[in-house]
Amino acid sequence: MKLILRIAGVLLLACVVFLVAGLLATWAPDRTVAQLSARWAQPPSQFIAVNGMQVHLRDEGPRNDVLPIVLLHGTSASLHTWDGWAESLKGQRRVIRFDLPAFGLTGPDPHNDYSIAAYVRFVGAVMDQLGVQQFVLAGNSLGGQIAWGTALAMPQRVRQLVLVDSAGYPLQSTSVPIGFRIARTPGLRGLMEHVLPRGVVDSSVRNVYGDPTRVTRELVDRYYELTLRAGNRQALAYRLDQRLSGEEDTIRQLKLPTLILWGAKDRLIPPDNGQRFAADIQGSKLVVFDGLGHVPHEEDPQSTVASLKAFLALR
Repeated sequence: MKLILRIAGVLLLACVVFLVAGLLATWAPDRTVAQLSARWAQPPSQFIAVNGMQVHLRDEGPRNDVLPIVLLHGTSASLHTWDGWAESLKGQRRVIRFDLPAFGLTGPDPHNDYSIAAYVRFVGAVMDQLGVQQFVLAGNSLGGQIAWGTALAMPQRVRQLVLVDSAGYPLQSTSVPIGFRIARTPGLRGLMEHVLPRGVVDSSVRNVYGDPTRVTRELVDRYYELTLRAGNRQALAYRLDQRLSGEEDTIRQLKLPTLILWGAKDRLIPPDNGQRFAADIQGSKLVVFDGLGHVPHEEDPQSTVASLKAFLALR
């Protein structure tokens, strides 16, 4: 009996040591904006004050462009997801992109309001701050829902709309990144505010790519490090608690030139959603990219921006 108890004690101690070692190995405290900016806010990044936040923003291209292109990223992404598009467009057009509240270097909203209505107001406030009255608005995933919501709320300002694997209809995902699943799970999400295995981020990014071999170490670095921005992990949980709702019937009210881009291998918001947007938005155009996933603009910027340029009549 004593031998059994001794063996049990040794096993328990081994489990505790293993658990502590695991926690220490994945311990990931918050990082400040100053710590992260050296790598992720190099010029032309700037910070502007909007609604009590210091918003991380990049504003590139000719200032005499009367219709700037505004780019909105999705959940857990950042303005960097549009690097390829911005590089291709900024020689001809003014390109504005920024980190949405809860993400990137902008970080949490002071009131933890991550409703679509709050995001729409935020976009309007950023444009007001920049003195931009009318613009082309493009968005991916969450950013897509914010984009079409903004077009409905401000039809006099949004002149053209681009939806990239956009949210908007009830989700029927065939696969959800593990990072999102953890952020929705009580207990686990509290733990993840202090630990963050890099493998969780790596797996989550690969999950939304059509071709996971395109995922580079630097790409994972970016998603991983910006997730550590102080307050972002808790803000993600708040954002996911505020489910994107059911105003899909209003999509049919959109009456502006609209381009819809979709990755054929998107498992988070499958291509059927793109077809539904195309059916509901009169006169819209749908382009589907074989082999690409939920973030086709990031996975293959060259092919996807070519469709945007054709839509905007750019050469």
